[in-house]
Amino acid sequence: MCQHQPPCPSAVSADRESARLVAHHPEQGWSLLCNGVVLFEDTGELLPDGRVIAPHRPVGAGLTTAA
Repeated sequence: MCQHQPPCPSAVSADRESARLVAHHPEQGWSLLCNGVVLFEDTGELLPDGRVIAPHRPVGAGLTTAA
């Protein structure tokens, strides 16, 4: 799938999220990477073989404290 040099990480690689964007749809909350991974705004992923990677935001991300 990837024709970049050096090639982007594969969909099963631990650093798969660092592949280049092919399509970006922030209004819908997803992006397609050149390795076939669909990356969702909530940090969940859909791999090309249909496996789902659950969202993996750091604990407390996006939380603010009230004054």
